[in-house]
Amino acid sequence: MQGLMMHSPLTITSIMRFAEVNHGRREIVSVTADQPRYRYTYAEAFGRARQLANALGRLGMTVGDRVATLAWNDHRHFELYYAISCSGGVCHTVNPRLFPEQIAYIINHAADRLIFVDPMFLPLLESLQSQLSLVEVIVVLTGRAHMPETTLPNVKCYEELLELESDLYAWPDLDENTASALCYTSGTTGNPKGVLFSHRSTVLHTYGISLPDVMNLGALDCVMPLVPMFHVNAWGTPYALPMVGAKLVLPGPKMADGEVLQDLIESEQVNYSLGVPTVWLALLTYLEQAGKTVRSLQRICVGGAACPASVIDDFLDRHEVVVEHAWGMTEMSPVGVYNSPKSGRDKLSAEKLRAVQLRQGRGVFGVEMKIVDAENNELPWDGEAFGALKVRGPWVCSGYFKGEEAMLDADGWFDTGDVATIDPEGSMHITDRTKDVIKSGGEWISSIQLENTAVDHPDVAEAAAIAIGHAKWGERPLLVVVLHDKASLERMDILAWFEGKVASWCVPDDVVFVEELPHTATGKIKKNELREQFRDHSWPE
Repeated sequence: MQGLMMHSPLTITSIMRFAEVNHGRREIVSVTADQPRYRYTYAEAFGRARQLANALGRLGMTVGDRVATLAWNDHRHFELYYAISCSGGVCHTVNPRLFPEQIAYIINHAADRLIFVDPMFLPLLESLQSQLSLVEVIVVLTGRAHMPETTLPNVKCYEELLELESDLYAWPDLDENTASALCYTSGTTGNPKGVLFSHRSTVLHTYGISLPDVMNLGALDCVMPLVPMFHVNAWGTPYALPMVGAKLVLPGPKMADGEVLQDLIESEQVNYSLGVPTVWLALLTYLEQAGKTVRSLQRICVGGAACPASVIDDFLDRHEVVVEHAWGMTEMSPVGVYNSPKSGRDKLSAEKLRAVQLRQGRGVFGVEMKIVDAENNELPWDGEAFGALKVRGPWVCSGYFKGEEAMLDADGWFDTGDVATIDPEGSMHITDRTKDVIKSGGEWISSIQLENTAVDHPDVAEAAAIAIGHAKWGERPLLVVVLHDKASLERMDILAWFEGKVASWCVPDDVVFVEELPHTATGKIKKNELREQFRDHSWPE
């Protein structure tokens, strides 16, 4: 017997319609090069999205077409999110920080015919134009007065396109499994792979991240996403915030400018924000140097990399801001776990509380997870056993765009490539990437733990722990360190810092100092390059 309930497809269009009716007057504030503080409402944004949908039709977009964006977190990019997906296209967000050859590969692999680009990235497209044979139209995200000169053919002005169109548009009735967005991974090896999200997966992810035990979003919030909209849909916030009616602040190209961020937080009364650790380090540095604070800010979410304990301490002790970890990946839409408070945490000692805060968090409803050993046997959630982390759920990818296979086992679990532990409370902690874990004398050493410990030193700006071959132990950890400007440390200063913080056998055997570390376009350390660079390293006696 089946239930007698209506079937309403789970589409991004339904989020837009609900937000326009119920939260139409809620404000969006956007920073762009041509409009430093642009203000309008959700109702006005979705009216412009209808104009844009009409323009997309005139430009030749049909259902299933991929439409590329190279843009910051601003109001025009927000309009593109809805106009493209809700009219049946696939919003393909391209990361402009990738290497040029990767960008060309991604645009060609996706077969993008239309590209919407921020003026700042126009020179990038000019340098690639001979490689982009499928691209037919390029639209610059600005008004006529700020249109730059370009050598590219068939370039149009975004605002002029919209001026020609009506704000009346009949959104098509889409199947909820229709593809809605495309985002490519940015691995350290091989070509990027396309993760193709559906309307259904996006709506379910939106429900999930909005829950009180996750981001805890509501109509009284003012939220500023500092994670880029070109990187996994700004962790889902462009969909969740309209759904709940939160005020949306979009910092445009100023996502790492501490002065601008502080001003936006204070003037717009931002109480929640999301970003990677480097963004928060930049803000903390500015606040300390300028002697300013962020009184309205209550919580921040940190993801993309493990958050140093010093960042948690500084925000709480100096600014009364609570730091909450999250973890996920492009293949997971992206949020999989979130470190929100749980009953009994107030009874923990300071040391135990800190250990809990440094964990990535508890699973979000909709995501199952498990850890397995090398033979794929499931390991206990005891906080001690650690193994390969696998996940599955309605917003986890089952394959990559154009038929590339995902890392699924026989039971449909996706192998994340991470090594993790899970405690009895269900709190997951990433200890390493499978390819980065250090295997010494039969024991596993977490490179992430060593890096976080090193970065907690006030004179260390960045650190990478890598496995180097050792005659006796098989592998031992080598720590590669970048110091802050004007800092001066010796090898033994660093090694002494580890005493009492990690097990003695985990302490690195040696330290090398470098001017900078190699990074991917999304800021991840390229450890494969470091391992190659130091593979012949001679251990000290």
